[in-house]
Amino acid sequence: MTAGLRGGVDLGGTKIQAVVTGRRGKIVGEARRSTPREGPEAVANDIALTVGEAATSAGVRVRELVGVGIGAPGSIRAGDGVVLRAPNISGFDEPFPLAPVVAKRLGVKVALGNDVSVASEAERRFGAGRGVRSFLGVFWGTGVGGGLVLDGRIVVGRGSAGEIGHMCVKPRGRRCNCGLRGCMEAYAGRASLEERARRESRKRKTVLFELMERRGRDSLTSGIWIRALEEGDAVATRLLNEAVEALGIAIGSAVTLLDVERVVIGGGLGERLGRPWVDRIERAARPHTFFRPPPEYALAELGDMGGAIGASLLAR
Repeated sequence: MTAGLRGGVDLGGTKIQAVVTGRRGKIVGEARRSTPREGPEAVANDIALTVGEAATSAGVRVRELVGVGIGAPGSIRAGDGVVLRAPNISGFDEPFPLAPVVAKRLGVKVALGNDVSVASEAERRFGAGRGVRSFLGVFWGTGVGGGLVLDGRIVVGRGSAGEIGHMCVKPRGRRCNCGLRGCMEAYAGRASLEERARRESRKRKTVLFELMERRGRDSLTSGIWIRALEEGDAVATRLLNEAVEALGIAIGSAVTLLDVERVVIGGGLGERLGRPWVDRIERAARPHTFFRPPPEYALAELGDMGGAIGASLLAR
């Protein structure tokens, strides 16, 4: 019953999602908790706790798993399981051996991969990447990450290939939390959108923070942005329109460089906004795409679990 079961963790700026998967990535157990803000040791501890809860949900013990994979944002060194830098997670400004620390807590082997690369691998095998040999995965959430499949294989480079969120869309533009200027993520990432919305709220009315307080949240979640759009909030509408423009510049330019067959849009914001906004991103990318016809644009099929499912595929 437990043969071949794997653990997978999607580590994000706001949440830790853990799953236990069986054959063909089928989820048999899951657990979730908020990402702590007390630094790397606290994050490693909560990852171990969340994996334990997912294993309990699956009716197994952690030590019965083949292993555990972690998909982490930012720059990583997969060989020794080190997160080099993850700007969207508090305290990850210096290298931290995340996989070895979590492995010590769990008592099983732990492998590390880039969060969007592993989500793209899951979409390649089980989701919107099926049927094509090349695609660009763009995951729009707290930050904006990219995953790249060429000739039927995920491309990882030195560990962090596909960081489309840090492509420059405006020279000498806004400073990104990575330290560079003009990054697409500085205009489209949910964390940057919230920072800009706070500044805008001092000058004009917006329902964004009223909704946040009403829902008992401590940040502007994807659901809050969508609700604000439904209420016709001018600040939310303008900021998300600017985000789409930035996404279009980066994606169109990447497509011109790579000539992929498909672009897959996922992540918390991408999936919640849905197909109409995928179409808007496609229209924004066309002026920056050399090739005709342009590639297909698709919505990620595995939803919020894609990253954790993909991470479980790292386990050997």
